[in-house]
Amino acid sequence: MPLVITLNETTSIPLEVDNLRLETVRTQSPDEVQRTSIQYGNRQVPAGEFFSVTGSAADDNEMVWEGDCAKVKLIGTKLTEGRIRVEGNAGMHLGAEMSGGEIVVNGNAADWLGAEMHGGRITVRGNAGHLVGAVYRGGRRGMTGGEILVEGNAGNEIGHTMRRGLIAIGGQAGDAVGFGMIAGTVLVFGEAGIRPGAGMRRGTIGLLGKNDHPPLLPTFQLATVCRPVFLRIYLRYLQSHGFSIPEDGVQAEYRRFCGDCLEFGKGEILIRSEA
Repeated sequence: MPLVITLNETTSIPLEVDNLRLETVRTQSPDEVQRTSIQYGNRQVPAGEFFSVTGSAADDNEMVWEGDCAKVKLIGTKLTEGRIRVEGNAGMHLGAEMSGGEIVVNGNAADWLGAEMHGGRITVRGNAGHLVGAVYRGGRRGMTGGEILVEGNAGNEIGHTMRRGLIAIGGQAGDAVGFGMIAGTVLVFGEAGIRPGAGMRRGTIGLLGKNDHPPLLPTFQLATVCRPVFLRIYLRYLQSHGFSIPEDGVQAEYRRFCGDCLEFGKGEILIRSEA
């Protein structure tokens, strides 16, 4: 039986639960977990003031969050191993700086999902906010490894300054997808906002939906029309994990644009040739 943490009452003031780390609570009793301090506004309170705790993560290394945790920040931050499941919505900074393990959200996630993550996998069954897999303001790079799979829509600046890893968005994406990308892969299967790839140095942005896409910046140049082998591998990999992709996506042709020529110009944006 996993360790189950249930939110008893919602609050308009965010709760920061980075002290409730799976690596720590799996060796604790439910009473010890409830006595752990969490941040509530400008003061610290015991977790038991807002959450009830049952079960144990000692055997299966799994933690479950229940209730509408939209105001609960930092769930799964710096996770190294094990599995976290959120049965509902999750707040900001979910899985930030994680290096291993798996997080599954059966709901929506807020901003800074997987910010600066280094490894592991995050799956969101609903929508995500802005700055998925992005760098924190003042930092040097965003995610450097791992996977973020969002089955719904996501906001602006997905993959901002990412260095490695995979981000897949099943629905729509906001503006500036892959802003300042150093490397890595971002795949968007719905409509995307303006200025994708602005300032990217290397890496791949795939705008793989059938709908029209916004015009690219003039610093991107059409190179060829192709069927990239690596993209087929990625798409089949996503299918194997239950991620929905267009039925003809694997065999479709894609226009390859190189840029951003204001930077190294070694990045690429792939757009379905029918779009």
